[in-house]
Amino acid sequence: MPHFSPEWKHNYGQFSILPPHYFSSPSESICASPTFASCHESDTQGIIKGRDLFGYVGIEAVLDQMRRKTMKAGFEFNIMVVGQSGLGKSTLVNTLFKSKVSRKSCTPNYEEKISKTVHLQSVSHIIEEKGVKMKLTVIDTPGFGDQINNENCWEPIVQYVNEQYEKYLKEELNVNRKKRIPDSRVHCCVYFLPATGHWLRPIDVEFMRRLGKIVSIVPVIAKADTLTLEERLEFKQRIRQDLQANGIRVYPQKEYDEDAEDRILNDKIRENIPFAVVGTDKEHQVNGNKVLGRKTKWGIIEVENVAHCEFAHLRDLLIRSHLQDLKDVTHNIHYETYRVKRLNESNANGVVLSPLTLENGTLEKSDAESHL
Repeated sequence: MPHFSPEWKHNYGQFSILPPHYFSSPSESICASPTFASCHESDTQGIIKGRDLFGYVGIEAVLDQMRRKTMKAGFEFNIMVVGQSGLGKSTLVNTLFKSKVSRKSCTPNYEEKISKTVHLQSVSHIIEEKGVKMKLTVIDTPGFGDQINNENCWEPIVQYVNEQYEKYLKEELNVNRKKRIPDSRVHCCVYFLPATGHWLRPIDVEFMRRLGKIVSIVPVIAKADTLTLEERLEFKQRIRQDLQANGIRVYPQKEYDEDAEDRILNDKIRENIPFAVVGTDKEHQVNGNKVLGRKTKWGIIEVENVAHCEFAHLRDLLIRSHLQDLKDVTHNIHYETYRVKRLNESNANGVVLSPLTLENGTLEKSDAESHL
């Protein structure tokens, strides 16, 4: 810093300020008083709370503004269901959203056949509840785990997930970007485990180990009413041991807990994983009330009764408590990891990003929308 004679200093009370144009950079324009000598080193931030304000400011109104904008624009949620045929994937999705949203339900004259290879199919709906609109996309994976030789049957699914990241990245890199980029990224993958009562199968371990690195996985025990309560508890414990032994990361991960409150909530969820669920779209009368349930010789299994199954816990996780967090983890963790990887590859090779090449026949997407 250059030397200044006293006449170039403008005195203001007990400290003096040097004219800014005598400094090589704005950061050098500091207070000459000892009291302010270190003001450029520490940027203290004071907290002014409601009791310290002179009156009402209206900061809280921003929540209403955000709510109005969200209700006008709506939002998107993309859920993938994976598991072998006959585990009730379509029924469970219908039960979750209380509507016919599955591929099987909305396709006329649909007849399920075992595919020779894994074909991804998606169907989208606009669901509206109390003025809030959500575009729900359900991605199904018919053919997964249905063959005698299931080697590499997860590859089309991995490819699909990465393809959606690639599409989003291309939109972000455009010079003239859209005001709102369409989001087709998979926010959650619900993986259906058959209620065998034993351990995870090799295909289960391999799939979740590979997919857990690129998408949030929530494992569920399908058709859990085929197990007794003791068998269910023992099966859940074995699955958790398998997940830990194989280093499989399922949602919600401990490292993503933001604070103590999140940790307490997520610990309760982690204790219940995998969720033992039962799905149905049929109502029955129980004590004068209509309930969703499966009727058997011995009585009615109430889907939303936590004493009968853990469907309510799964619903709360996917929709009522963690839907936005699933989207945030997808964008800030999984997509960001993919984006950094692709940009590093592009810089290393000195080439412009190009779309991932999908093999013919791996993706059949029908975005026929309906308004429920």
